[in-house]
Amino acid sequence: MSRLATPIRRNDNVLVITGKDRGKRGRVLKVLPRDGGDTIRLIVEGVNMIKRHTKPNPGKGVKGGIVEREASLHASNVQLVCPECGAQTRVGHKILGDGRKVRICRKCEGVVDK
Repeated sequence: MSRLATPIRRNDNVLVITGKDRGKRGRVLKVLPRDGGDTIRLIVEGVNMIKRHTKPNPGKGVKGGIVEREASLHASNVQLVCPECGAQTRVGHKILGDGRKVRICRKCEGVVDK
């Protein structure tokens, strides 16, 4: 099986480019692992909100009711927002002089990694 890596990591700012929340920006809270398939899913803060009906569970301290939370969305439906130029961009890679491999913005050539 080929290892498909996503250019998007946790705490990156992304822009949703398709779907019901198109145009929204948010921070990636979690990158979900693949379950044997090649799909990569993300949970983005404030995007793709769903209502979940939960049963009360006093043992775990869960109150019952309707809980609104973020659902996952496919990584192909978002694009990284460059922290330097603020534009949505594709991600490139570059090896720096000290030997580190970093992600770069394809538009301004700025380094995306801290």
